[in-house]
Amino acid sequence: MLDEPLGPVSSRVTIGDGVYFQLRNALITGRFDPGQVLTISALAKSFQTSHMPVREALRRLAAENALEIASNGSACVPKVSVERLDDICRARVALEGLATEIAAGTIRPEEIPAVEAFMAEHEATSAGGNVYDMLLKNRDFHFAIYRASRSEVLVQLIDSLWLRYGPYMRMLSSHIAPRLGTGLHEPFANHHHAIVDALRRRDGAAAREHMVADITGTQMLLRELCQAEAI
Repeated sequence: MLDEPLGPVSSRVTIGDGVYFQLRNALITGRFDPGQVLTISALAKSFQTSHMPVREALRRLAAENALEIASNGSACVPKVSVERLDDICRARVALEGLATEIAAGTIRPEEIPAVEAFMAEHEATSAGGNVYDMLLKNRDFHFAIYRASRSEVLVQLIDSLWLRYGPYMRMLSSHIAPRLGTGLHEPFANHHHAIVDALRRRDGAAAREHMVADITGTQMLLRELCQAEAI
C-alpha cells in the first residue's frame, strides 16, 4: 500500500504531467508494493482529477517498463524476482560504474561540496527514522555524481534503471525501516565516503570500484529478501 496519500496536482504543470511525475517519483522511491494493482478510479480520486490524465500517465510508465497494464486498464507494479534483480543490477553496475569513473575526471571542484552535503544528509536521515527521506538523499547523492559525468545519455539510462528498480526499493525500505539506528547503513556510508575521496583525487578506477561495491552490496541483501519471499 502507498504510505502517504497522493496530493492534488499543481497548476504550474499540466495535469497529465503532474500525475505522471508524482506517480513516477512514488514508484522510483519504492512507495508501492511489488505486485500492487493501481486502479485508474482510485488514483483519479487521490489526484482529484478525471480518469484521462491518470490513464495517460499509466501508459507512459508502462512504456518505461515501470508498470504492467492489464486488459481492464488497471496497472500493476512488477513483481520481484532474483532473476530480474540480477538483470537490473548488471546494467546498473555497467552504467553507473562508467558514469562514476567519467565523473572523477569531469567533476568541477565546486560540485564536490554538494555531493558531500548529500552524503551527510543521507547519514543524518539514517539516524532520523524516516526511511523514505534516507532513500531520497541516497538518490540525490548518486545522481549528483552521475550528472557530473556530463553524459546526458548515461544519466537518462540510469534514471530508467532506477525506475525499474522501484519494487526492490520497496523491499529494501520495508527491511530497513525497523532497523534504522542500528548501524545497518554503515557499510554503504563507508562506500560513499570512499567514492567522494576518489572523486577528490580524480581517481576514476577507485571511484568506480566503490560505486560498484555499493550497488552489489545492496543487491546481495535484496537477493536474500527475494529468496525469503519465494519460500
